[in-house]
Amino acid sequence: MTTDTALPPWEALKALAEAGDSERLEKFMGAIGPTESFRALLRLSPEDREMVLTRISPEEAADLFEEIPEEHAADIIEELAPTTAAQIIDEMESDDQVDVLASMEAENAAAVVAEMDPEEAEDVKERIGYPRFTAGGLMVTEVFAYPETASVGDVIDDLSSRAGDEEDVGPEAHVYVISGSGKLVGVLDLRDLVLTRRSTALSVVLKSPLYVNADTGLDELDDFFDKYDFHAVPVIDPRQHLIGMVRRSAVEEAVTDRAELDRMKLQGIIAGDEIRSMPVLTRSKRRISWLSINIVLNIIAASVIAFYEDTLQAVIALAVFLPIVSDMSGCSGNQAVAVSMRELSLGIVKPFEAFRVWLQEVSVGVINGVVLGLLLGAAAYAWKGNAFLGLVVGGALAANTVLAVSLGGTVPLLLKRMNVDPAVASGPILTTVTDMCGFFLVLGLATLMLPHLAM
Repeated sequence: MTTDTALPPWEALKALAEAGDSERLEKFMGAIGPTESFRALLRLSPEDREMVLTRISPEEAADLFEEIPEEHAADIIEELAPTTAAQIIDEMESDDQVDVLASMEAENAAAVVAEMDPEEAEDVKERIGYPRFTAGGLMVTEVFAYPETASVGDVIDDLSSRAGDEEDVGPEAHVYVISGSGKLVGVLDLRDLVLTRRSTALSVVLKSPLYVNADTGLDELDDFFDKYDFHAVPVIDPRQHLIGMVRRSAVEEAVTDRAELDRMKLQGIIAGDEIRSMPVLTRSKRRISWLSINIVLNIIAASVIAFYEDTLQAVIALAVFLPIVSDMSGCSGNQAVAVSMRELSLGIVKPFEAFRVWLQEVSVGVINGVVLGLLLGAAAYAWKGNAFLGLVVGGALAANTVLAVSLGGTVPLLLKRMNVDPAVASGPILTTVTDMCGFFLVLGLATLMLPHLAM
C-alpha cells in the first residue's frame, strides 16, 4: 500500500494502521517525531488510537509516551486494554512507569499493574507510594550496582555489554558498590575503573558515597546538584539499602514542572495539565471548581458596594454586578489562554487551527457559562427578590463567558500567526474586550427589561 504524503499526519497514521503495515507505521512516526506523533494521535478517535498503538511494538509506544507529559500519556493509556497497556508500561524506564501509573485513575492503574510481570509489578507498587517531588518519586531503579567483592574486570566486562545504552553509560556514569545485604558502601567513576588493575576488588578502590534519602524533597535535591557537579545521586531507604538514583536532568525537569503546576493552579486549572482532547465534562469540572469559589469571593467583595445601595436609585443596583460579570468572564478567558499557551508550547496545536480550537472552547464555555450564570442569577434574586434582575445579570455572565473562552482560546493562536508574542498580548486584549462586552450585556439587557427592574 502507498500512503499519500499530502495526508495530514493523523490520517496517515490511521491509513497505515488499517493496512497493518507496522514497519512503515513505525518509520513514519519516527520521521515526524514524538511531538507530532502525539498531536496526530490526539486527532484520532479512541478506537483508532488503540489500533495505531497495537500496530507498533510496545518498545516504540513506550518511547513515545516517555517523551510527552505523564498526565497526557496516562489519558491515552487508560483507553487501552489492560494487557496492551501493561506491555507498553513494562518497556518504560522505572521513573516514567511510576509517573504514568500515578496519573491514572486508581482502578485503571490497578488493572494494568495486575497484568504486568509479577516482579516488576511489586517494584512499581513500592515506588508509587513515594510523593512525586521527592527523591523516591523521581528516582530510577536502573543503576549500576555491584557487590564489593566483585573485581574491576568484572565491572568493566559488564559495562561493555551495555555500551549501546548511551543514556546510562557515558562519561558521567557512576558505579555504585553495595554490601552483601544491599547497603550502599561506595561509589566509583569510570576513570577509577579504567586506571585500576582488572584483578583489584571494588572494596579496595571505592570512595565514600554522597547520597540522599528517599524522602528528600525537591528543593534539597536542587540545592544538592547546585553544590555538586554530578550526573546523578544514589538514593537509599531507611535501612541504608541502595534503591535507585536521581538524575540531575530529572530534578531540573521536576523544578520546571512544579512551577508550571503552580501557575496552572493560579489560572484555575487545579487538576493538572489540560488538553482539548479530554472529555468536555472532565475539562469543565477542572475549571468550574475554581470558578465557583471565585464567584463567591467576588460576591463578598461586591457587598461593600451594596452596603450603600439604599442611597442609590433602584437601577443603580446593577452597578454591583458589573465588576462580577467582567471579572468572572476574565477568569474564564484566562483559563482558555493558559491551555492554548501550553498546547502551543507542546506543539499540539498550530496557529492555523484557530477555528477548531474555537469550536472546542465553545462547548466548555456554554456549560460553564450556564452554571456560573445560574449561580449569579440566584444570588441576585436572593438579594433583591427580583427574578428579572437575576435573569439580566445571569444571562449577561453566561453570554460573556462564552465570548471570553472563545477569545481566550483563539487569540493566542491568532497572535502567534501574526508573529506577536501571545504571552504578552493575550491578557490585555482579553481583559479589555471582556470588560467592555460584559458592561454592554448587563446594561443592554437591563435597558430592555427596565420596566421590570423597578425596585
